[in-house]
Amino acid sequence: MFGVDSTEFLVVAVVALLVIGPKDLPHVLRKIGHWVGRARGVARHFRSGIDTMIRESELDEMEKRWREENDRIMREHPMIDPAPPAAIEPPTVLEPPPPAIDAPEGQKE
Repeated sequence: MFGVDSTEFLVVAVVALLVIGPKDLPHVLRKIGHWVGRARGVARHFRSGIDTMIRESELDEMEKRWREENDRIMREHPMIDPAPPAAIEPPTVLEPPPPAIDAPEGQKE
């Protein structure tokens, strides 16, 4: 943890106990914890803002590349001017032929 060995941490704890005293040590540790928590919150907020700016920058770059690629494709494959939708005729429905009428039996060949 931060390059502090257990023996170094033990020395710091003993010195803090001797300097601050056992009566005020919990109060001091609580204050230190409070300030460490606030520092972490500020760092998290800062990191979140930086991440958002990077994400927006990447999205802008991707949109620019997409737009350039789209323009290139449209230049390579121009669209033929299609007829407007109103000019398209609906398909004609063919009626079935009338049923064949059988000739009377006397007229059959």
